[in-house]
Amino acid sequence: MSELKLPVTVPSTALFTDHYELTMVQAALHAGTAERRSVFETFTRRLPEGRRYGVVAGTGRVLDALESFRFEPEVLAFLREHDVVDAPTLDWLADFRFTGDIWGYPEGEVYFPGSPVLRVEGGFAECVLLETVVLSILNHDSAIAAAASRMAVAAGGRPLIEMGARRTHELSAVAASRAAYVGGFTSTSDLAAGFRYAIPTVGTAAHAFTLLHDSEREAFTAQVESMGVGTTLLVDTYDVADAVRTAVEVAGPELGAVRIDSGDLLLVAHRVRQQLDELGAEKTRIIVTSDLDEYAIASLAAAPVDAYGVGTRLVTGSGHPTCSMVYKLVARAASDAPNAPLVPVAKRSTGGKTSIGGRKWAARRLDAYGVAEAEVVGTGELPAELAGRELLVPLVRGGKIVGREPMDDARARHVEARDGLPLSATQLSRGEPVLPTEYLSEHV
Repeated sequence: MSELKLPVTVPSTALFTDHYELTMVQAALHAGTAERRSVFETFTRRLPEGRRYGVVAGTGRVLDALESFRFEPEVLAFLREHDVVDAPTLDWLADFRFTGDIWGYPEGEVYFPGSPVLRVEGGFAECVLLETVVLSILNHDSAIAAAASRMAVAAGGRPLIEMGARRTHELSAVAASRAAYVGGFTSTSDLAAGFRYAIPTVGTAAHAFTLLHDSEREAFTAQVESMGVGTTLLVDTYDVADAVRTAVEVAGPELGAVRIDSGDLLLVAHRVRQQLDELGAEKTRIIVTSDLDEYAIASLAAAPVDAYGVGTRLVTGSGHPTCSMVYKLVARAASDAPNAPLVPVAKRSTGGKTSIGGRKWAARRLDAYGVAEAEVVGTGELPAELAGRELLVPLVRGGKIVGREPMDDARARHVEARDGLPLSATQLSRGEPVLPTEYLSEHV
């Protein structure tokens, strides 16, 4: 990772929070409960409609945000000027450093309703401050990664290019590219993502380059002379058949690829493949773009397409831009004594927003064939039959980050986790989560 972190990091992430988190800290300091040992968990009560599994993404960005969570003098001045919290609270915030522990599903892992995707432990005040920044990252990135995973399944091993930077906020675009890479995309058009996260970047020319020249031949000639015959020529500015013919005449049969961005992609791809082969350009690849999603990609499975470029639908989560994750207090110490036992706590209101108290573990039970059959969640001791199947890993210990890893590890983990699910997980038709979440009544 480059030492120059712009344009996607800021000097402090402390204000990536909600007003009430700071006022809760003030009240807890006043009551003497700010340091009471607490356990918060991030989970979702349901998957987006029709999704069979979720994908954990953004863990690395959460760790980056935690590292930058500092109340700098300018931030404290803002809070003081706007009378957000009182002077004792400002003094406490000035020295803030997270000193607790964080456990979580490793990035790229799959999850289900009730999965404790992230567990944050420490004093109440230091944990409650992290709610908004944790949720904003995990909700966004996991939604993008889930869409990317479905598209990767539909693509059947063909490369996927992330091209959504112009369809979302400029900084969200960088995060979306990262999440898409975790979920199975192979490259991005966004240079900021390439710079920040070392994701391979690709791109050649848009329709504007063709329109700039007096003829398509002039445009293709200029591009080939500049970039070589291995470049990708965009062939649907005018007439596709004429453009393909011209492209091969200019670049020769070693032309790298042609891109199709409009029309009936299934029909056009077949016609272009036939034409390229007849012109001797059998190795020239076909790349398709144009408002693709997992369903459109699946419909092209039988087409002679070599790669897909996806933009709008990817960076908006293919219709589900959030995972509806929540961050809830599930246990707290019975008193302020250092060794006080944890007491499970949970919201009990009606309306579908109840939660289950207790500091939880999670494990995935396999069937006789080694295929996942249930997500098991409980408290207390892990049953012996689930040993070695635990899902949470240490991310932060005593305030020190211990869970950073290369993104390629997360990419590989996601493929392994997805392949370990029942085959119905890869169906694009609407359905329930592919695994049930089981709560062990003797532990929860």
